[in-house]
Amino acid sequence: MVAQQQSRTCMGTGVVAVAMAGLMVCVGGCSVGRAGAEDAREGITSVEVLHRAADALERAGSAQTRTSMEMATGGTRVTIRGQGVYDFKKQLGQLKVLLPQDPAGAVEHRPITELLAPGALFMKNRGAGVPADKWVRVDTATLSDGNLVTGGATDPFAAAELLRGARRATYVGRTEVAGTPVRHYRGIADLDIAAQSASRGNRKALAAAAKGFATAEVPFDVYLDDQGRIRKLRNRFSFINGRQEGTIAVASTTLLYGFGVSARVRLPEPADIFAGKIAEP
Repeated sequence: MVAQQQSRTCMGTGVVAVAMAGLMVCVGGCSVGRAGAEDAREGITSVEVLHRAADALERAGSAQTRTSMEMATGGTRVTIRGQGVYDFKKQLGQLKVLLPQDPAGAVEHRPITELLAPGALFMKNRGAGVPADKWVRVDTATLSDGNLVTGGATDPFAAAELLRGARRATYVGRTEVAGTPVRHYRGIADLDIAAQSASRGNRKALAAAAKGFATAEVPFDVYLDDQGRIRKLRNRFSFINGRQEGTIAVASTTLLYGFGVSARVRLPEPADIFAGKIAEP
C-alpha cells in the first residue's frame, strides 16, 4: 500500500506505515439538535441519512477534492496530500498526490498523478523503476485494502460508499466546513455491509478491504451540507503491517467542494501502461 506497500512496491521511497486511532460510537438513530429533530420528523434515523450520502454525490455529478492521509512511524508523523477532481456518475477521478520529504528533509518527491476508475488505480511518476512517461495499473480488487489506503488517498466515491455500511451513528451538531453550514455525524461503518450495498465499481474492492483490514469496523466523522452531500469525511482504517508487530492505523480525510465542476478524466491507452517488472526499493 502507499501506506504499507509503498515500502514494498509502491511510490518508491520515504513513506512507511501508519498511525491514528479511531473512536467514538453511538447507538443507531440517536440524535440531538435541529438536524436530528428534522430527521426524526421525516421518520429517518442518522444511519439512514448516511446511507443516502453517496447517492447525493451522484446527483451532484462532480466535485473538486482535497485529500490527506495521516501516518506515523518511529515517532515521526507524516501526511500524504492530494488534490484533484472527481466525476461521481462515471466514478472517475484524477489526483495529484504529494509525498512528504524524507525525515532528513533532503529528498523531494515528484508529485504522483493518480487516475481513479472502477476497479482500477493508475499511477504516473511512481518511481521504482517505472519510466517517467508510463502508467502503472493496479487492480484494486487484488489489494488487501481495496485501494482505501494504497494510493495515498482514498477514492472519494469509495469513501462515500463506506457510509452505506454505517451501523451506528449519532448526530453531533451544526458547524461549518470552509464556510459552508454542515451537519456533523459520527459513527461506525462495517466494510462487509458496505461491500454488499456498494455500486458494482466498488463492490469487489470494499469486499477485499473487509478481508484485508485488521477489523471490518471503520470509525468515521462526516459533515453533510443541507443537500445531503458530503463536504468532509474522515475515516480511520486499521490493518496489520507485516513489517512490524501490532495493528497499524491510518486516518484518511476527504474534502469535497466546487460541485458541478468539469471533471474530464482520460484513462491511459494500453500502450502507455508499463508492462515490466516493478523494482523493489
